[in-house]
Amino acid sequence: MIFESLDFEIFTGIIEDIPKTAFKWIEIASIFVEAIAIIIILFAIIYVSVRFIIQTFQKKATAQERFKQYKHGLAKALLLSLEILVAADVIRTVALEPALSNFLGLGLLVVIRTFLSWSLIFEMEGRRPWKPKLVED
Repeated sequence: MIFESLDFEIFTGIIEDIPKTAFKWIEIASIFVEAIAIIIILFAIIYVSVRFIIQTFQKKATAQERFKQYKHGLAKALLLSLEILVAADVIRTVALEPALSNFLGLGLLVVIRTFLSWSLIFEMEGRRPWKPKLVED
């Protein structure tokens, strides 16, 4: 018979390695997501700094307006990066290390990052995040 000549130990080894391989890919995915957040921050720093310097030489806006644009550009990038970092932490905690202590650590990180996000929104917009934006005429 054909099946008698097949080496089932090879298939057994492959099947046993699937969970290990999946965990490796999940870990790589979480590292990739964290790298995206870091890249966003780095590019934002470079972009808003170059824009600030160009606007300073062109004198298109007052120093206060340029600083406000600089600060808002950095804050927006940080807000986006914080959200992405939370996603990476969720991937890592839920898929790779589902222990109670890790969930408590994840909860603490989410609380800290939420506070940071609210602080950035308050700094940028001058309002609390749970208050609606004022409509300008």
